[in-house]
Amino acid sequence: MKNKQPLVSIITPSYNQGNYIEQTLRSVLFQDYPNIEYIVIDGGSTDNSVSVIEQYQDRLAFFVSEKDNGQSDAINKGFQRAKGDIVAWLNSDDVYTEHAVSRAVAALAKCPGCGFVFGNVLSIDMQSNVFNTMTFGDWGLQDLMRFKIISQPGLFMHKQALDDVGFLNPDFHYLMDHHLWLKIASRYPVQYIDEFWAAARYHPEAKNLTGGAHYGKEAFKLYEWMLSHPKLADISRQNQRKIESGAYHLQAHYLLDSGQNWKALMSYLNAAIRNGSIFLSDYQRMGFALLNSIFSVDQMRKSYLEKRSREIQSQNYERFLKYINKN
Repeated sequence: MKNKQPLVSIITPSYNQGNYIEQTLRSVLFQDYPNIEYIVIDGGSTDNSVSVIEQYQDRLAFFVSEKDNGQSDAINKGFQRAKGDIVAWLNSDDVYTEHAVSRAVAALAKCPGCGFVFGNVLSIDMQSNVFNTMTFGDWGLQDLMRFKIISQPGLFMHKQALDDVGFLNPDFHYLMDHHLWLKIASRYPVQYIDEFWAAARYHPEAKNLTGGAHYGKEAFKLYEWMLSHPKLADISRQNQRKIESGAYHLQAHYLLDSGQNWKALMSYLNAAIRNGSIFLSDYQRMGFALLNSIFSVDQMRKSYLEKRSREIQSQNYERFLKYINKN
């Protein structure tokens, strides 16, 4: 049965995530899909990561721990070794949900011409408690060009599409995944599946919390790249204001999360000037940015997030938590 199923190559880049990597490894190794090639590329961790990985080395297709040139370089090393028809990567603090791989394979089988399929992603804290949900939609190339962001752990690619467009560009350190999605979507259709396939972990060292303004800078760098891309240049010029609005909106999101409230507010205003619908879609975060620029309402925002977390945890994620805690 194993040999009749497409081989799925999963790469985990790792660096000093010893507190979380075992859950990552087990969330892959205990999938119900029978034909997984699991590749772990460690960047020379100085914590207990290597000793944890070595406990599972006999179940890995490949493992190395050596100094590299960052996350993109590590993932590209994995891509070069991947033999699967389907490829994904899972960072060393994130986890798959139960049946994620088999569901993704089934989705790609129904869309053989797709470059990739992507599902929804849960947000979890340091203790694996679900505190938010990231749901997407039937997004295509133009949506991605406007910086509608897909959460990377919930995406699976056809290897042929990856090989056609090339691997991650190491010049991007924060939006290298979105750059890759744009390259693939410029050549292939993509498909959204309304299922939760992964959970992204948020903790104090996570790049999405420490990156701040870097995400915005890379968004505008991506916009410049679009303007020079043969297949994207005309679309970019025709949708200039919406693309710029999306870049400012993305920048505002990460600035607010990193506590740079005034800069976040200015970015929100720049986004709204170019696309007024931003006021409707993100008014709560804009309100927090405004109030926190004048007063100190961090406690109010914290209370709001805690309330939202309780509401989400009251929903039916027990199966996910049981799967993660079991593994």
